[in-house]
Order: sequence, then C-alpha cells, then structure tokens
Amino acid sequence: MGRTGSIAAVVVIVLAGAIAVQADYVCGDVNNDGVGPYITDLTYLVSYLFDSGPAPAVMESANIDGIIGPGGPVDVSDVTYLVAYMFSSGPEPVCGGGQPSEAIIADHNAAADFENIPAFWIDQARTTWDIYYMHTSHGSQIVTGMYVLRDSSSVFAYNQGAGTLSLEEYGDDLGHNGDTNWVPETRLRLNQSGSTFNMVMWSWCGGASDNTEEGINIYLNKVNELEQTYPGVRFIYMTGHLDGSGPGGNLYARNNQIRDYCLANDKILFDFADIESYDPDGVWYPDDTDACNWCSVWCGSHDCPPCGSCAHSHCFNCYQKGRAFWWMMARMAGWDGN
Repeated sequence: MGRTGSIAAVVVIVLAGAIAVQADYVCGDVNNDGVGPYITDLTYLVSYLFDSGPAPAVMESANIDGIIGPGGPVDVSDVTYLVAYMFSSGPEPVCGGGQPSEAIIADHNAAADFENIPAFWIDQARTTWDIYYMHTSHGSQIVTGMYVLRDSSSVFAYNQGAGTLSLEEYGDDLGHNGDTNWVPETRLRLNQSGSTFNMVMWSWCGGASDNTEEGINIYLNKVNELEQTYPGVRFIYMTGHLDGSGPGGNLYARNNQIRDYCLANDKILFDFADIESYDPDGVWYPDDTDACNWCSVWCGSHDCPPCGSCAHSHCFNCYQKGRAFWWMMARMAGWDGN
C-alpha cells in the first residue's frame, strides 16, 4: 500500500465507467481495479461525492456498506480516512459492512480507557455514526454523560450540525418479559424513506430485573433477526441497570446471559450494569443499585464534573457511561483499542 502521488491529482484525474465488483476486494480500492489505494482511488471517490461522478461499484456489494472506513454511508468521512492514510500516516483502510469480527464490550474498563482514544478515532466516530436510540429515564443516563463531555470539548459534539455526531432519541424501552413492541418501531424508522441511521440501540428500564431466561432469549433473537435484515446497521445490546439484588439475584443471571451471548457471538454490548459496579480504582460494588452510592464517596475525594441532573443516579455515573459510549463508538469505527 503506497502513499504516492499528489493531493492535487484529486481535482484533475477523473475515472469513469461501471466496474464489476471483485470477490477479493482490496480495502480502499475505490475504483475496484484490484490494487491500491492510490491517488486514482481518492480521485474516484471525490468525483462521486462532489462532482456527480459514477458510484464506486463496490457499493453494490451486499457485504460492504463502507468502502474504506468501518461501515455506514459512503461519505466525506471516507475521504478523510483515505487522505489520512495516504498523506498523514493514518491507519490502513479497513472494509466496512456487516457486524464486528469480535465482540466489543463497553464496560467499566472502557470508561477507564476513554482517555486513551486517539483523536483520529474520536473524529471517525463523530462523523461515521448516525444513531437511533430508544430509551426512557434510566437510558437517558448515557445521553446525560454525552452532554457533559460535549460541554467539556467540541470534539464530542453531537446534534450541532455538519461534522458532529447525529443522535435521535425515541421515548420507549425494551419493556418486560417477552415484550417485542420495540421491534416494529425499529423497522419503521429504518425503512423510512431517507433514513441514514447506521447504529441502533435500546435501553432497559426495569425490564431486565424481572425477566426470565426465555424472555431474554426472545430479546437476543429479535436483535439478531434485525441484524440479518439490516446488515449495514450496527445494533447495540445492553444489560439492565443494577437493582441491589447482588450476584445471587435474578438480574445478575439475566445480565450474564446477555454477556455470554454477546461474547460467544461477536456482538456489541453496552454493559450498563458493569459500569455501575466499579469505581475508577477497580473496586467492585456488586450489591449497589444504579443510584451509584459509591459515586458520592468517590466524588467526595476526587474532582467530578457536574451535570445538573442524572436520572435516578449520580452525575458521575452518567459521566462514566458517556465515556464508555464514546469508547464503544471509536472501537466500532475501527480503533483496535491500542
């Protein structure tokens, strides 16, 4: 993979014609000539996006929804990615599409690793993902945490126009035992004309606590069905919030059921309960609730950002969830975590 040529070539070289997709597609080979990525690939992409040039043939391939980056629509983020690789020692192109090749678990370790996310991958996450998030009050904790981070730096901006993360919220949750009302609503939004959503997530309220093994299996199977129907969309699984019942309680078993499934099947999991279970020093609080009683103790001796209000909980709990969410989006965008 060579970083050759001049960026000026982007405006003077134009390739045309329909090209059949090769089975052994080279990631970043936009013009699908079997080699690259080179200046000709960058030119082809710019011509398509900004000068009514022909669409990259690889877009028609069912297993690839992003020709350079980790997925989502073919847009300016793909140009940014390719330019960074060719001229600024950025990461090598990776093929998008489908679901992850390994499980991505956003837990308390993700919140702790937030500081290590490279700026490049924050930018990629911000410009790649268009999120549809269904939640009620407990689920709003993630959004509150994202607001705290947005308030701290513009790099975590969302819903503030071009170049910022897009997040649409819907007032509903996963319900209780065997409830699948969230499925048709999801299909409705993804099938809506002009929909650009490429990430979907739902939150539990109290519905994981009183669930059954069968009920959780219904939830897992329905999400998996949606993944098969919409291969270009990333679906996020979630655990239920702590309820004080501890390791011997039903919630603990149901959350472990979700975790085991995600690990065994290479899914993306936002481990809501795990984030609430550990302070930043790694001390475990298995019998706590999502009120996060340890948060008050922690913030009594550490600087913690304010948030005004964190539904049912302490601001630091929301803050930790916001950090873990950005970590998850960066991993989904292609960051290897190192």
